[in-house]
Amino acid sequence: MNMRKITSMTMLVSILLLCVNSVVLYIVPEGRVAYWADWHLIGLTKSQWGDQHITVGVLFLVASILHVFYNWSPIVAYMKNKAKEIKVFTGSFNVALILTIFVAVGTYYEVPPMSTILDIGSAIKDGGAEKYGEPPYGHAELSSLKFFAKKEDLDLEKAIALLKEAGLKVEGEKETLKDIAGSNAMTPKEIYEIIKPAKVQVKIEMKAGEEAPGNAGVSAPQLPDHPKPGFGRRTLEEVCAEYQLDLQFMIDGLAKIGINAKADMTIKDISKESGKEPLEIFEAIHVIVNEQ
Repeated sequence: MNMRKITSMTMLVSILLLCVNSVVLYIVPEGRVAYWADWHLIGLTKSQWGDQHITVGVLFLVASILHVFYNWSPIVAYMKNKAKEIKVFTGSFNVALILTIFVAVGTYYEVPPMSTILDIGSAIKDGGAEKYGEPPYGHAELSSLKFFAKKEDLDLEKAIALLKEAGLKVEGEKETLKDIAGSNAMTPKEIYEIIKPAKVQVKIEMKAGEEAPGNAGVSAPQLPDHPKPGFGRRTLEEVCAEYQLDLQFMIDGLAKIGINAKADMTIKDISKESGKEPLEIFEAIHVIVNEQ
């Protein structure tokens, strides 16, 4: 067999498969969403597509090195000028180098069309998050039923009862949501939807003759230590509504520390305009709330 031909054909087949993998990884939802919704495409999960991309990429790399070895003479010929002298920075090489640097540097500084490509990818992933839903927290599917119930304020016994009432197979409180979902041909998200009604309702009981405090029935703003998944995609108005914050007070508070924000702007847009990360915006909101 001709190794030169095998090498070239391996490069061709592997680059085609890499193109397919790249497109899939470009449109696949974010990991937390994909794992929560048990996302599959052509029978493969996000992790399996990623593994294929790595291994096939290594195959392409090895084939490329062999290709250079078998075609060293033509490559050297490409770097010769009209006087047959080897010159690395030929016209063709310079164009290739400039094009590569433009794409790399343009990506870093978010210059079109590179930024457009990235924005389209983000929009597709955001659409996937809206379609499949966000987990309550990162890798919630790996939590045991007992831990998940505690984390989400669910009555554990009621949650197990709801699962059994739905005809699902549950081994016990130490079983993870992912395992429960797998045993019943469901997704972790669907399991969560079944046990949601087990949410513990906190009630304030008052003795006879006692008067309700002035802020009875009104929950004080309470922000978690870390933002929930998908925080960057939410508008400032949605964030304020979720945490019972005064929208105008928040806009004014952010303005005082140099962050321009509007009600309909997403946290990602606010962070981009202010030159900060979404987590920094969350921390700024945290500071403003604590200073009320």
